[in-house]
Formats: sequence, C-alpha cells, structure tokens
Amino acid sequence: MVLVVKQHRCTHSASCVCIKGHLSEDALFLVFRHMNWNPRLIAILSCVCKWFDEVAKQVLWKEFCHARAPKMMLDLHSGGSHIVDGNWKALGKLLIYCNGCTKGGLFNNIHVPGHFVFRTRFSRTAGRSFLPLPCKSDVLYVSDPCEHLDQGEEGDIGFFRGIFMSFATSRVKKMLIEKRARFHPRELCPYCKAKLWNMFQENMIPRSASARLGAYDDSVEYFVCLNGHVIGLGTLLPLSDSEEAADE
Repeated sequence: MVLVVKQHRCTHSASCVCIKGHLSEDALFLVFRHMNWNPRLIAILSCVCKWFDEVAKQVLWKEFCHARAPKMMLDLHSGGSHIVDGNWKALGKLLIYCNGCTKGGLFNNIHVPGHFVFRTRFSRTAGRSFLPLPCKSDVLYVSDPCEHLDQGEEGDIGFFRGIFMSFATSRVKKMLIEKRARFHPRELCPYCKAKLWNMFQENMIPRSASARLGAYDDSVEYFVCLNGHVIGLGTLLPLSDSEEAADE
C-alpha cells in the first residue's frame, strides 16, 4: 500500500546533511504517525533541507491537523471546500500557537509575546457570534480566548484565533471587497504572511462577539487575512461580570 503518492526532490547544497539519500516518504509517514505527529519534531525535520520541508508541508502538517482537530478538518473540507497544499503548515501553527502582539503592531500599544498552547478548543458555534448579520451563512471556527491577565492599563486581555471555511467565496470577503476595505499597511498574517483586513475598522464586528468572548462592549478587534485566518483580541470582563453577561 502506498501511503504517500506525491514524490519530492531535494535541492541539495554542499552542506546538505542528506546528500547520500533520504528515508522514503512512506517510512517518514510511519515514523511520525508512531510519534502522533509531534509538531516540534515536524518543525525540526523541516529545517534539514528543502525536500524534508516539502514533505512536512504537504504530508506531515496535514496529518497533524487531522489528528489534532478531526471534526473541524472534516467540516472545513465538506461541500468541496479544501485547504490547498502549502497551507497545512499555517493551519497547524494556528491550532497550537497564540501569536500575541508586539507594541506598535496590529493592536497598538499592547505587547504580549507569542507562545505555544497545549490545547485549544475551536468552535463553529462560537464563530457565528463574530460574523456580521448579512454573513451568518459563512462558517467560521474561533478558538476559546487565550487569557493574558493584568496587562497594565489594558487590563485582562483575551486573544483568539480562527479560520473561515471557503473564505475565497465567503460573504465576509465579498462584503470587504464591496466596502473597498484597505489592507493593513505594514502587518501580515502571522500564520501565512498574507495581507490583513481590519474587521473593526470596517464596522463588521457584531456586539455578540463581546458577549461570546466575555469582553467589554466595543473592545473586540480582529483581523482576517486573504487565506481566511483570523486573529483578534478583547478586553475581558472581571469573571463575575462576564458570568452575568453570559447568563443574560
């Protein structure tokens, strides 16, 4: 049985450590399956040479995504939707990495270093709360907030991330184009390096997003890139207040 159909070729340099040949793609598949698609080891393998990097992008990151979030991946691929080869690495990073933000970047004066997270729940139901009313038919998966408490004047900050299904044909993208929304002049998506739209600037974030996040009204801001990756934050309410807001 052939586990991996596509073949890849290494562009060797004089210092390439694999100059005498590679393991077969099937062997790599079996080894990493045994290691439960360990993302740290996939990242290390990608640094060896171009051949290993291509195998990781096309095969290993794809299997990691399916192992980490099988129901979400099945939904994202339903109805003919798919994630093209090359974006699996970006999606894998989105599943396990909170990007934080740098001072003077996407979220102005807030500085929180990015970091890996052990596990994050992504929800399609939660994603509906972040969609403007004319776009409720779109499918958006959004993570639970990654809480960073006591951020000085900013208070308690909750970062979230997400991904659209079939963003290229989504109502959100169509609406942004109709509004002639401008891309951020400097910053790019931290997951795929694509250009970003500011949903807050375009007045496309509903009040339901604050309630879902447990954040103050009008404190939620998020960006979406050309590939449908979402990054955002909100200023979190004190726990007792957010519980009352959820009950309402």
